[in-house]
Amino acid sequence: MMADVFEASWERSEVGVMEALRGWSVAFAELNQHMAEWMDLPTTDAQALGQVLWADSDGEPLSPGRLGQRIGMTSGSVAVLVNRLESAGLLERSREHADRRRVTLRPTEAAKQRARAFTETSVAEIGATLHETPAQDLAAVEAFLNRMVAAATTAAERLREGRP
Repeated sequence: MMADVFEASWERSEVGVMEALRGWSVAFAELNQHMAEWMDLPTTDAQALGQVLWADSDGEPLSPGRLGQRIGMTSGSVAVLVNRLESAGLLERSREHADRRRVTLRPTEAAKQRARAFTETSVAEIGATLHETPAQDLAAVEAFLNRMVAAATTAAERLREGRP
């Protein structure tokens, strides 16, 4: 069990948090599998579309290169995937920058509607849990998760640069 590795130098509460995060990751991956089936897409395509949808809703649309980093694919594989999603009417490429060579990926309205329909009907339990959680608890969890994301991002950048 992975907890054995952590237990040597970690507090029990730290191990518990890591196990809970792993549990969330596994459950979220299964939800993504169901979303892929719902949208009649291969899992990788649905994961990519999910990344594009999230980025767009955050107001920070992705480039194909950044999408590849997020889903662990090469630029050539991402190009093929983006072509498939564009042909399916779920994704659009645009050139929104002064540098016209830069491509931005945006979900189509059809993709947004299909994803919204899935979310509204299939993950009601998550929404209910969020709605019943006190605001101060949500704020603490959000702050903690943002720190964890920053730490994981820093580690990934370091490893991408070939530093152990």
